[in-house]
Amino acid sequence: MLSTIITHELKNIFFSPKFSVTFIVVSLLLILSVIVGIDQYQKAIRQYETTTQLVQQEMREARGWMSLNNKILRKPDPMQIFVAGVNNDVGRISGISSFFAVKLSHSTFSDDPIYAVFRFVDFAFIVTVVFSLLAILFTYDAINGEAEKGTLQLTFANAVPRAQYIVGKFVGSWLGLIIPLAVPMLISLLLLLLWNVPLQSEEWLKIVSLFAAALLYVTFFISLGIFLSTMTKRSSVSFLFSLVTWVCMVFIIPRAGATVAGHIITVPTVAEIEAQREAFSKDRWTEYEGTMQEKWKARNAPTQTMTKQEREAFRDSKMWEWMEEDDRDRKQVQVDIDEQAKKLNEDLRNRKAEQEYLAFVLSRFSPASAFQLAAMNLAGTDIALKSRYEDALNEYRPVFNTYKDKKQKETGNSGGFRIEVNSDTGVKIDAGREKGVLDISEMPQFTHPKHTFSDAMASAVIDFGLLGFFSLTTFAGAFVRFLRYDVR
Repeated sequence: MLSTIITHELKNIFFSPKFSVTFIVVSLLLILSVIVGIDQYQKAIRQYETTTQLVQQEMREARGWMSLNNKILRKPDPMQIFVAGVNNDVGRISGISSFFAVKLSHSTFSDDPIYAVFRFVDFAFIVTVVFSLLAILFTYDAINGEAEKGTLQLTFANAVPRAQYIVGKFVGSWLGLIIPLAVPMLISLLLLLLWNVPLQSEEWLKIVSLFAAALLYVTFFISLGIFLSTMTKRSSVSFLFSLVTWVCMVFIIPRAGATVAGHIITVPTVAEIEAQREAFSKDRWTEYEGTMQEKWKARNAPTQTMTKQEREAFRDSKMWEWMEEDDRDRKQVQVDIDEQAKKLNEDLRNRKAEQEYLAFVLSRFSPASAFQLAAMNLAGTDIALKSRYEDALNEYRPVFNTYKDKKQKETGNSGGFRIEVNSDTGVKIDAGREKGVLDISEMPQFTHPKHTFSDAMASAVIDFGLLGFFSLTTFAGAFVRFLRYDVR
């Protein structure tokens, strides 16, 4: 009996105009989104490789080791083809030097604002918005529509168990909607292979998990549509309820959660943090300059009673010692500035984490938000993307600076300017440029942070659980409600 009900439901779906339209629309959207995503990814890879080569060339042609600065580019991830997340919002480049803190800049949206106006349509967006709406349109009249046509009363004129009927309705609807999602998804995977997108085993596991999350999400809206169709006798009323519920679930609750969290937990703006950092840096350098002036006065005091030859001999004997002492003091100033910046960033990150945690808790009352967060966590384009890269950059920065200082001491050339004043030869300026190009073959390389499948699942497991809970709850509601439904 159950198989008969499922087969009947599948025939009704497959031979309805809604199925043809759904299949065509979803297939076109998914395949086009993957094609565009592959194109954007390949462009990002080319840009990454070209810019990396230019940075390497600039470092080799630097004036000296002291002026050597590095730039790190965020490496594109093939998972951004399916879930863009915050990938285009986060900066792609950060400078690495002794004098400036790590800061990712030049995001896709800042360099090309047109993309910020017309956001990328990816797999996550299509499932979250388009497919959930289609699931509602397929199931809002699953029960009361049959009652209005009189087929429900005719069906139960026979000995048909209500439990089997509602289960058959659900399974038939689920199979009929999964096919329009599964077929273009398989075609999309073939496109990845044809375009030679580099996917490792972990990426394939992430894609499978992403599809599983999409199935759970669609299952919820199928259950919701059937549940709402058992709540009313008229399909027009259940359609209105379904549409309002869909709007609340997909658009209102996720944004309301973030808005409420922003009002409850306030976080200082980036401009405020930058202002505090700049103020501390300015005060610390001003203090350093004052200290240096006092030091040079103290150093010059013994030379007041010396002859010119004695003064030059004294300064030549002390110059290297003074330079090393001044260099230590300068580095200590930079260490103090870095420590202050680190404290400010940690405080900002902690307060942001509290705000984000509350926003996610509130927004997760919507399955749409749970699916979106799960998809972003699986793809590695979640909100923690920026923190992962900045942490890795902050770990690399002292390693790079240590290497630069070591090479500077080995060559004995800082790469700065040396001004010599002589009564016979006049003013002589030595640019201190290294001969040839700098040998950076031994320079430590930046290690891009890894986002493994286990890390992704650890972050997404809560959302998987919520999606399963929402689906079971709505189906249980539809099941219990149908057992008491008046089929007349």
